This record gives sequence, structure tokens and C-alpha cells, in this order.
Amino acid sequence: MDALTAAKARIDRALNEIELKLFALKARAASGAAAPDDDLFAPLPSSASDQARIADLEAAGQEAAEALAAAAQAVREVLEQQTDESVDAEGKESTVESR
Repeated sequence: MDALTAAKARIDRALNEIELKLFALKARAASGAAAPDDDLFAPLPSSASDQARIADLEAAGQEAAEALAAAAQAVREVLEQQTDESVDAEGKESTVESR
């Protein structure tokens, strides 16, 4: 196994783990179940502005999760393209080097 293949395998494993965590978070959010509060001493949101801020933060988190999923797919595509370019039609390594 060459270095490029090993690096691609490590990145694929890491991206798969991230996607699994994202899917778990999305499923938990979709179920409507209340997430346990990590800070037992945090004040409960009491005003409409607090609730709006929380909603904004949750929406930003959702957008970040979607952007991360898109970035993971883009990384996979680039790695696949580099792997395809590094081997020519005869199965020999070409002169294209990875960056």
C-alpha cells in the first residue's frame, strides 16, 4: 500500500466517522427529544430573545453540519480523482504527483 492509498483510507475512515456522528445528531434533533443539558447550573432561557438566540445557534449548527458533509464529499471526490490520475490506462504510475 503506497502512502497516497494509506492517506486516502485514513481520510475516508475519519470522514465516515464524522458523517455517522452527524446523522446521529440529525436523528436526535428530528425526534424532538430534549437533549440532556451538560451544564446543570446554566439558567433556563427565560426571554424571547434567549429563545431566538438558541434557535439561531441551532440553525447555524445545522448549516455547519451540512457544509461539513458537502466538504467531506468534495474531499472524497478530489482524492478519487487524484487516485485515478496517478494510474494511466496501462496500470502504470504516471508522472502526476499528489500535492
